[in-house]
Amino acid sequence: MRAIPIPVDVTKLQITCVKAAKPRLVNKDTGEIKRDKDGNVMYELTFLFEDDLGRMELVKVNTTPEPQITPGEEVVPVDLVGYVWEQGGRWGISYRASAFHPVGAPLTSGAGANL
Repeated sequence: MRAIPIPVDVTKLQITCVKAAKPRLVNKDTGEIKRDKDGNVMYELTFLFEDDLGRMELVKVNTTPEPQITPGEEVVPVDLVGYVWEQGGRWGISYRASAFHPVGAPLTSGAGANL
């Protein structure tokens, strides 16, 4: 299965960090850490996503480099995409963002400035 990134529109979501960044593991038994195609450590954060109807879901998002986000902080993910995966008869969606901006912080030009 080819992984095609699916962009996520975050403009109607309130996104709050509930678990700070930690290195993502490839194998929990060996402790092997997942790395991106450039060899950088991938980090996993857990967020609470809430839409304008009050529906909520916990979502894990991967990123690199390690973001300085603390639990309870509201953020806007930059370039958030989902990837559908399938393995051993199971499937799901994994998420990745290139960066995170605190809510209310001015966006600089470049990636994510058009949010």
